[in-house]
Amino acid sequence: MGRSGTRPRTLVVVVLAAVALLAGALPAQAAGDPYCGIRWGSLPESRPAGAFPPGTVSDVRTGQHPCFDRLVVDLAAADATGYDVRYVDQVGAQGSGTPVPVAGGAVLQLLVRAPAYDESRGATYLPEDPARVVDVTGARTLRQVAWAGSFEGQTSMAVGTRARLPVRVFVLDGAPGRPDGARVVVDVAHHW
Repeated sequence: MGRSGTRPRTLVVVVLAAVALLAGALPAQAAGDPYCGIRWGSLPESRPAGAFPPGTVSDVRTGQHPCFDRLVVDLAAADATGYDVRYVDQVGAQGSGTPVPVAGGAVLQLLVRAPAYDESRGATYLPEDPARVVDVTGARTLRQVAWAGSFEGQTSMAVGTRARLPVRVFVLDGAPGRPDGARVVVDVAHHW
């Protein structure tokens, strides 16, 4: 068996060494690596309202980023803002509970603990089209944002998304033209 028995083993060792060298030259991306480095999940996110008056809703806007779509709720005179964002089967309108339909494969309920009206019940924000609060044309994840109302110091929206995807929520100080305001930011990833 001498020489002929060692040849196949030598060939196997050489092939394995070549594969190992090639693997080291390729960028490392395991199957489990997150999309765009995003490590968010799809579980509910909430923050309680603060002790100070929450301010009032003054605008709603969207934006697109390379890895996620963004929804922003601007607040005037907000010291401490609470929110609750979660995937649900359907969003009910504030006060009545009537289902608010939205396009998409999944529905996010966005509840901001701030009213869209002032102390005299005058609207501080009222969308021109409650079924389409903002234009999401060109968005990769957002399909529709519908108004669910503002009642008892809270404002709610139904956010239709392409699918149940990772989401993150946070608050930033200041809002456009309102340094005393705040922004509730909701990012929804394009992929897992």
